[in-house]
Amino acid sequence: MADRYSFSLTTFSPSGKLVQIEYALNAVNQGPQTASSATEKKSSSPLADPSSLSKISLITPNIGMVYSGMGPDYRRLVDRARKVSHTGYKRIYNEYPPTRILVQDVARVMQEATQSGGVRPYGVSLLVAGWDEGILPEGGEEGSRGRGEGESEGGEKKKTVGGKTGGILKGGPMLYQRGYFPWKATAIGKSATTAKTFLEKRYTEGLELEDAVHIALLTLKETIEGR
Repeated sequence: MADRYSFSLTTFSPSGKLVQIEYALNAVNQGPQTASSATEKKSSSPLADPSSLSKISLITPNIGMVYSGMGPDYRRLVDRARKVSHTGYKRIYNEYPPTRILVQDVARVMQEATQSGGVRPYGVSLLVAGWDEGILPEGGEEGSRGRGEGESEGGEKKKTVGGKTGGILKGGPMLYQRGYFPWKATAIGKSATTAKTFLEKRYTEGLELEDAVHIALLTLKETIEGR
């Protein structure tokens, strides 16, 4: 009787859990620590080639992805993200997708695997970090009150980018976790709770790049030494 709950993807156990989803989350929690875009480079064997242990993948020139969990599942999602970015979205709009659009597609693929027959959930948690150019919503631009449409204070015409991606109000660094939630800083993996607590104490608005890198490294050091 218990096997029915363990192997069925859509059958809830008497305690109200989808056991296959629990298995996928357990795989994530066994993975190396990842904080922001810095990750622990951990080998399962001293015989492994260190050059093959990279956990950070470049999806587009402005978007990178890192994971905790099962490597084969991650590589499949990386292939999907690259295909969408380089052949799907770019073919239509002649530009790479914003981070939000890419994460939305990857999250949809991961969600479908939790409710489809013949497949299992992806045993990975993802962090997707990118830099998006600022665009304005359709039908207007910030600070245009009292001036002609598309005209700046000096009377010069100001270019307004269209809203085909839904109207992102401003550009800048973007960080998403696998559930399609934006973060200022976060962590995934075995010691994610400890790392997040550390980040909450260290993170401040307006961090310089050097300070952000330093905090990410300190977070990894804190969680690795605390095991």
